[in-house]
Amino acid sequence: MNSTKSPVLDGLGNTTCNAHNKISVFFSIIFMTVGILSNSLAIAILMKAYQRFRQKSKASFLLFASGLVVTDLFGHLINGTIAVFVYASDKDWIRFNQSNILCSVFGICMVFFGLCPLFLGSVMAVERCIGVTKPIFHSTKMTSKHVKMILTTVCLFAVFIALLPILSFRAYQIQASRTWCFYKTEHIEDWEDRFYLLLFSCLGLLALAVSFLCNAVTGITLLRVKFKSQQRQGRSHHFEMIIQLLAIMCVSCICWSPFLVTMANIGINADRSMETCETILVVLRMATWNQILDPWVYILLRKAVLKTLYKIARRCCGMHIMNLHMWELSSIKNSLKVAAISESPVSSKQINQQPLSSTGQ
Repeated sequence: MNSTKSPVLDGLGNTTCNAHNKISVFFSIIFMTVGILSNSLAIAILMKAYQRFRQKSKASFLLFASGLVVTDLFGHLINGTIAVFVYASDKDWIRFNQSNILCSVFGICMVFFGLCPLFLGSVMAVERCIGVTKPIFHSTKMTSKHVKMILTTVCLFAVFIALLPILSFRAYQIQASRTWCFYKTEHIEDWEDRFYLLLFSCLGLLALAVSFLCNAVTGITLLRVKFKSQQRQGRSHHFEMIIQLLAIMCVSCICWSPFLVTMANIGINADRSMETCETILVVLRMATWNQILDPWVYILLRKAVLKTLYKIARRCCGMHIMNLHMWELSSIKNSLKVAAISESPVSSKQINQQPLSSTGQ
């Protein structure tokens, strides 16, 4: 067995990380449970909202958000279960991973559930940018059918990236901590090992950059409309969604940027990289927090919660602080009522009948 070049044994050579199994299993179970419960609650909230806004401009955003939360849910369920099994088995990969199947599955899931939420976050930012800057195009082209096609395409692309090492006969490697599998990060031999690390990092960083750019354009556009327009109507749902998008982007950048930069550094410098096993484990755990924090964006930053926070802030700060004309938050509350009235079937009939009655006069 020592003479073979099995991926199982290659990853077990330098075990420089000493983790306490009992503590690690305990925290893995806690994180997995919290992640599953949080994402399940967020899915219920999003599905309820989607039933309300099925025929409105917010429906496409809710479909993308639901896809993101479902992806996070399965990421916690699958990756968490494998991680708990590895810890419970005392990280004895030679005993339960002779054919490297479990490590390959673990590596594929790590790449897929890492990239797919980043892709979906950037797609959501692009969708909101189009919805704000090109509302007519968005209302005619961004149907539920198109949204489902985009979701399928994004997932298939992430699956392709995850399967790329298997298709090129490069196995995923057990990392030095013996707790997870990923691309080869030690004893990098050729350009292909570097290519996978750089591909993963560049795609993740590109998704974050697209999210930042589109959210900036969307925010600037909404603020211009807020400043210039005297009729603040029908824009409240845009503000709610952009707040959620900004929160998702901040969470993704904080959680994922260290891991992506670390993998890019290893891919560029190879064995000259100064990244230690402990550093990689820390940035990996930061990345896993993204799947826990994402659903709380939709749980906490909802319209009802924001209105409650506004009321609390108004009581604490006093009304004299809120009297700026352009930033008067009560206009958002009024726009919620106007938007709800304008989107109802009764009000649409009244609007259609109003020009007829005026022409008759």
